[in-house]
Amino acid sequence: LYNKSNYPPYAGGGGFIMDGPLAKKLHKTSETLELYPIDDVFLGMCLEVLKVSPVGHEGFKTFGIVKNKNSKMNKEPCFFRSMLVVHKLLPPELLQMWDLV
Repeated sequence: LYNKSNYPPYAGGGGFIMDGPLAKKLHKTSETLELYPIDDVFLGMCLEVLKVSPVGHEGFKTFGIVKNKNSKMNKEPCFFRSMLVVHKLLPPELLQMWDLV
């Protein structure tokens, strides 16, 4: 379905942050491209048209976090303090994380 050999740089689907003006530009750009079935890649395709490159941040854990159930660290607020998005947590784990923070 994709006519290039590599996908453009894109933000992982776990979450991302952007300002309002970029969101408006992305909306307009999305209407000019054929919809692609992988949302992360489609966002990258739109960003590519706008000549905007996504930037990684340590606080985005889009592949989840390594958890050691025996470690006290996972129950300490400081463990989660620098995280913005954590993918693959179950709803009760998310609530526990936010209660700690």
